[in-house]
Amino acid sequence: MMRWLQPLLRQPLRWLLAGLLAIIAFALLPALFRHENALQIRAAHQGVTLPDGFYVWQRLNAQGIQVKSITPAQDSLILRFESEEQSLAAQRALLKILPHGFDIAQLDNSGGGWLNKISLRQQSVG
Repeated sequence: MMRWLQPLLRQPLRWLLAGLLAIIAFALLPALFRHENALQIRAAHQGVTLPDGFYVWQRLNAQGIQVKSITPAQDSLILRFESEEQSLAAQRALLKILPHGFDIAQLDNSGGGWLNKISLRQQSVG
């Protein structure tokens, strides 16, 4: 290739690479800082059994509260909702539906959790 043509070809490639990186960053940034609308149900005392996820879904659905998903996770149930209003309504309803002995709290799953998940601290590797 001719020497005078090489610098001209490198410039468009740099701009293309910079543009691709900007698009990727723009697409991933909202996921890093998204606040998830989720509740966590835990047993307040040892020996208390968690409620069945289907039972919880049925009771909330009967009250018009739409649950996006229910996932068991380390001695708790995680309930996810489309909106904060649904999450708050579910929290109020669950306090009435479930017997005493359960902690029902908003799950803090903001951007800081993502940063912890992708860190390369020694104890999280291997």
